[in-house]
Amino acid sequence: MLDINTKLLTYLEGFVTDKRKNLFRNILQDRTRHFTVVLEDIYQQHNASAVIRSCDIFGIQDIHVIENKYKSKVSKNIAKGSQKWLSFHNYKEDTNNTLECLNTLKSKGYQIIATSPHNNSSILHDFDISKKSAFVFGVEKTGVSDLVINNADGILKIPMVGFTESLNISVAAAIVLENLSYKLRNSTLDWALTNEEQKILYASWIEKTIKNVDEIKERFIENNS
Repeated sequence: MLDINTKLLTYLEGFVTDKRKNLFRNILQDRTRHFTVVLEDIYQQHNASAVIRSCDIFGIQDIHVIENKYKSKVSKNIAKGSQKWLSFHNYKEDTNNTLECLNTLKSKGYQIIATSPHNNSSILHDFDISKKSAFVFGVEKTGVSDLVINNADGILKIPMVGFTESLNISVAAAIVLENLSYKLRNSTLDWALTNEEQKILYASWIEKTIKNVDEIKERFIENNS
């Protein structure tokens, strides 16, 4: 007998078009957790939203949001609904949310890569993509905190040759993610989500697509318990 969760998913799939379901499956093939993005105290709503949109576009599934001084908000107009399909991990309870986030990522096998125009930085085009990496972005004016710099395994910069010494965070994130995700997908690394991860996200996306899904699930469980 099928597990009730499997039966429920099959039932819910009936509310979603085949075109939509195939789109989910195709997109999941290109999703990755080999790279992840960390946003540290990004208080500008439009910037955070644009980075989120870039993560979706370039297949980055997880975003880690650190809220020390500022509460992170998403602009639906700029994010274009992309936040609906990503996995968010928020750090806003502890007295040192930055350290909590970095330690959590390191425990999961990620190297911490701060993004900064620092002189000791590695150039984007020379970056080694073989290791799982968490790219930390900070506000445009001050960049990532000293705590991130001091705990980072590396510092990454985008080469610039003009008078201006920094890029808007959303622009910088888009450049980094496009460059490195392209290299990743053209490599022999095992960067894709596992089958189990894809199944979990697929079920989540199916639910997010259906209006009044909680009521539908409740009725199904009542009729099948």
